[in-house]
Amino acid sequence: MPAEHTADKYKYFVPITTRWMDNDVYGHVNNVTYYSYFDTVANHYLIAEGGLDIHTSDVIALVVESHCSYRAPVAYPQTLQAGLRVDRLSQRSVTYGTAIFDGVDDEAVAHGSFVHVFVDRDTRKAVAIPDPIREALAALTPDG
Repeated sequence: MPAEHTADKYKYFVPITTRWMDNDVYGHVNNVTYYSYFDTVANHYLIAEGGLDIHTSDVIALVVESHCSYRAPVAYPQTLQAGLRVDRLSQRSVTYGTAIFDGVDDEAVAHGSFVHVFVDRDTRKAVAIPDPIREALAALTPDG
């Protein structure tokens, strides 16, 4: 596995407890569920560290692209760690590196990326990332 998908390459972590409904008929967490784990860690960070108010902020973030590679299965009941880093930060968007760790070893069981574009809540037109959120995101870059 490439070294960029080990826990030391991610800067922010949120525990994720799998749920009974996450398992599919094959006995492991279904592939689509990983995207909700990725969304959870990124939005948790934006709220907790960037000051995003999901109910009233004038600027919100929308997912415009996502990707996931699966390396090993996980299943209910299991506690996972969702890792987050920022791979690219531009004026109006951020590309996150995301990973899921099983707590057994340092290598991700799944890793991916997704892009948030920041938009005006009402018009849905792209806008500059607000300074408090930009500062929080910059802390997750390799130089942050």
